Amino acid sequence: MRQTQALLRVRSFFSLLKEAIVGKENTYTSGSLRRAIFLLAVPMILEMMMESLFAVVDIYFVSELGKAAVAAVGLTESMLTIVYSLAMGITMAASAMVARRIGEEDPKGASITAVQGMIFAGMLSLVISIVGFVFAKDLLRLMGATPEVIEIGHGYTQIMLGSNFVITYLFMINGIFRGAGNAAMAMRSLWLANILNIICCPIFIFGVGPIPAFGLEGAAIATLIGRGSGVLYQLYHLFDGKGKIKIVGAYFKPKWDIILQVLKIGASGAGQFLINSASWIILIRIIAQFGEDAIAGYTIGIRMVIFCLMPAWGLANAGATLVGQNLGAQQPERAEQSVYRVALYNGALLGIMSIILVAFAHPIIHFFVSDPNVVENAVTCLRVVSAGLLFYAFGMSMMQAFNGAGDTRTPMIINIFGFWLLQIPLAYALANWLALGPLGVYLAIGIAETLIAVAAFIVFKRGKWKLVKV
Repeated sequence: MRQTQALLRVRSFFSLLKEAIVGKENTYTSGSLRRAIFLLAVPMILEMMMESLFAVVDIYFVSELGKAAVAAVGLTESMLTIVYSLAMGITMAASAMVARRIGEEDPKGASITAVQGMIFAGMLSLVISIVGFVFAKDLLRLMGATPEVIEIGHGYTQIMLGSNFVITYLFMINGIFRGAGNAAMAMRSLWLANILNIICCPIFIFGVGPIPAFGLEGAAIATLIGRGSGVLYQLYHLFDGKGKIKIVGAYFKPKWDIILQVLKIGASGAGQFLINSASWIILIRIIAQFGEDAIAGYTIGIRMVIFCLMPAWGLANAGATLVGQNLGAQQPERAEQSVYRVALYNGALLGIMSIILVAFAHPIIHFFVSDPNVVENAVTCLRVVSAGLLFYAFGMSMMQAFNGAGDTRTPMIINIFGFWLLQIPLAYALANWLALGPLGVYLAIGIAETLIAVAAFIVFKRGKWKLVKV
């Protein structure tokens, strides 16, 4: 009897897993919350795992080109975080508005909102492309890069910033799919993009057959090919008319009221990430004064932390979709309970990750780099920052809940205090005034992220996010 029940549970699990991976658009305003979280979270976690795997594989191949190349990637990615911030701001707005319309059973309104978000994203990415391509060397110099890093990295920076539209659209359209309840489509597009990126990375960096070795620029070319392919895949499925989001030509006429709503919600969403991004830029600028070893170690260590955070972001994004759809269906209590469930699962996941990273920091870092100075910096970064992962789990769950409700202003305000008024001054003081060097920066990151998580939980409990209209 017990064996039969166990077998039935196993079959039920794999049946649900198959449904989550194959995917379809769902409205999650009734039924089991555990089932809803599972169906949304599994593809989102797999999506984020592939994103984090790409980050690790990419830095593995780049590290073969030397410390200067790794430093160039680290500095460029610090600037790209601004692009990511803007893309995520638009994504949050589009995802929250689409989820709300789906919860209200208004698929046409969701489709129109999706298109207006795409129009706005295109205009924004064009401006960034021009500035990034023309001023690549100046931007690297502004970031504190040495002449060697500028010489090696400016081509990489030109391509990455100049082709930012593929990053913007990949994130933004995935947000549309998630808001519509089709997390599996978002997963497949990102998997396609990153698998192609991983395959192309060594080919274009080192050269194969008739393809010459492009060096560091090859990593950027691989990113353009991979993510561009992902965007084409997304657009194909948006235009095929089979889902709740149906795109037709008439929707491309600008509707300024919707664009302004996307801008209003997206501005605060972008603001919270820009505040975060600006903080990371200043942090790496502080670290840059301690040399290339410190920059390279920081870049590798943070990549490892991101590798673990990405699946947790998948869970948090599942909570955001549940919040948006259930608020649209006038079920705020169900929305709140979904966030607590997500936070609990996230805490378990990142708590385990924290133990692993602290215990096995040396062998993990040695897999990517052997230079003893870089290893020392990377191990210290990894251990100190990952020690606070449990707090990050709860913080990101609450912050994404605000965003899913369309309340992007609250996380922005929390980030202003947490990053600009606490993290940056504390990092500078610990690194320079107390002469802790890069360790001071790593300590500031952990302290700030922990206090941000506490603040987010307190504000979430007050419940004002339930009243936001989008």
